[in-house]
Amino acid sequence: MGWNMAQLRLIAGPYTFDVALEAAAPKTCAAFIERLPFLSQCVHVRWSGEAVWVPLGDLDFGVSYENHTSYPAPGQILLYPGGISETELLIAYGGVHFASKMGQLAGNHFGTIVSGLENITPLGKLALWKGAQDIRFEAA
Repeated sequence: MGWNMAQLRLIAGPYTFDVALEAAAPKTCAAFIERLPFLSQCVHVRWSGEAVWVPLGDLDFGVSYENHTSYPAPGQILLYPGGISETELLIAYGGVHFASKMGQLAGNHFGTIVSGLENITPLGKLALWKGAQDIRFEAA
């Protein structure tokens, strides 16, 4: 499996995206792949700017920080492994300063949307104005 090829399919609300896994986060990628298919709901972020997130409570992926950032670009997918805030996934669609009510966070950038990116802003606005959207990650 090549790291630069789309390896995941992300279906969120009415939109479908292809996601490439990031070679710089091999432990996070492996931990996430083990949980496929991954089904939940995404909602609009409260503190971080233009992104949707999937709150995961105390779910433990068994990883620590790798390839982490507080400023993901549109289409980048982060896994916050937990610690000062709950475990969560974050998908940026615009300007993001990743944070929680506890303060600034950094998440592991493990995936990047490589097709369908034109629909990431509509997904964000849909979650903002219409509420939670079903989300599914599966093998491509």
